[in-house]
Amino acid sequence: MPKETPAFKIKNANLPLFVLHAMTPDMTQFKLQLEAHLGQMPDFFASAPVVLGLAAIAESDTTPDFADLASFMRQRGMSIAGVLGGSMQQREAARNSGLGLFPDTPTRTTRKHAPAEPPPAIEPAAPVPEPPVTEPVPAPEPAPAKAAAVPPRHPTLVIDKPVRAGQRIHAEGGDLVVLAIVNAGAELIADGDIHVYAPLRGRALAGARGDTAARIFAQCMEAELVSIAGYFQVFEEGIPAALRGKPVQVVLEGERITLSALASVR
Repeated sequence: MPKETPAFKIKNANLPLFVLHAMTPDMTQFKLQLEAHLGQMPDFFASAPVVLGLAAIAESDTTPDFADLASFMRQRGMSIAGVLGGSMQQREAARNSGLGLFPDTPTRTTRKHAPAEPPPAIEPAAPVPEPPVTEPVPAPEPAPAKAAAVPPRHPTLVIDKPVRAGQRIHAEGGDLVVLAIVNAGAELIADGDIHVYAPLRGRALAGARGDTAARIFAQCMEAELVSIAGYFQVFEEGIPAALRGKPVQVVLEGERITLSALASVR
């Protein structure tokens, strides 16, 4: 009998997600402000999975109507994947509405060592005769500790054609280099750094797997949004005039996105 071909397989994945933090339990106000934001940037969340953060309203006695909220978001082109944090009552309501439950603290892609197992109990043994005296044998030197495995670094992805509005490019496991214009509405994602040697007018998300040391470099900074390791900054009123259209680097300092002119970097 021929071996059946597997119809599916399950793998771990670290995917870039937006977290939309609810800062008020008043969902009417929440939806009004969200709709106003989407009116200014209608493609901001286009087709991107979104997690609803509930940490700021976890102490509230109010439980949002998640089915209504998910329907509201889907009608506006958003895809809600689940909730992050929240009270037990809020999380249970979200689960009953078909939403996924993310842990309160997003996990980073760091390697953890398994706890050492306790030594087995030693049972009393019958006395044994003493062995004959022999010359002492020097103990072998301990083997050097084996270094932790480092995830393989993928080759840099180089794009030499313009990136159109609505187009998304993801450099998995490495850096992304773009040699042509990145139009408004386009999205660049890299697990490492992002380098754009042309106008950057779309969105750029570096360190997508949680690398807080990742950076974004743009020869002509006009981005709609920049993000590093999940921390992002939206430029609803455009890039600050002192940096607009100039060579800029973006770094993460603590939990704050910082932009600086490349000419001022020592």
